[in-house]
Amino acid sequence: MAVANSKKPVVKAAATSNRLVVGVSGASGVAYGIRLLEALRDLGIESHLVMSKPAEMTIGYETKLTPRQVAAKADHKYGIADIGAPIASGSFKTGGMIIAPCSVRTMSEIATGVTTSLLTRAADVTLKERRPLILMVRETPLHLGHLRSLVQLAEMGAIILPPMPAFYAEPKTLEDLVDQMVGKALDLLGHSWPDMKRWGEDLSNGARRSSKKSNEKP
Repeated sequence: MAVANSKKPVVKAAATSNRLVVGVSGASGVAYGIRLLEALRDLGIESHLVMSKPAEMTIGYETKLTPRQVAAKADHKYGIADIGAPIASGSFKTGGMIIAPCSVRTMSEIATGVTTSLLTRAADVTLKERRPLILMVRETPLHLGHLRSLVQLAEMGAIILPPMPAFYAEPKTLEDLVDQMVGKALDLLGHSWPDMKRWGEDLSNGARRSSKKSNEKP
């Protein structure tokens, strides 16, 4: 009696490291999120964008772009109230999420788990699925409530990355400062962006001189 071949066809898992969620909240510093979208495009990484309504307002205050023009830089864009979007479910695989910039309201919602929009829901999904969540928290000074929320987020697995300038990179423009922080965020997800300057590699003042051992007696 012939035995039927019971082997199932092999289904290859989709590569998720090349798919990232980008969140932009209403804090000052929307340039970080915009530049991040451009960097992902340069690296060939699929971007899924969600912006809050305050973020769209801040785009008008801080840039010469429109929200529509910013959205065009992403591969996929979702409305803030679209809770049926793919990024609202953990079954939609991604390599992580970066919120740039991240407002205090946004970080507070994520810290409590009481999410009221697709932005914070996507972040909550990222955490529950044990994927990297990077929060570029943009606020200063911070009171005790802010600090406690940040500690809670760190304990939950989020990476807190305040956009602090690296002056050792000798920035000449605001764009240089933005690029350095975007590159740092991508580093944390394992992506190397050429526009980031690195200590000991691209910067002469950070390069160590090679020391040769000598067997000569003094």
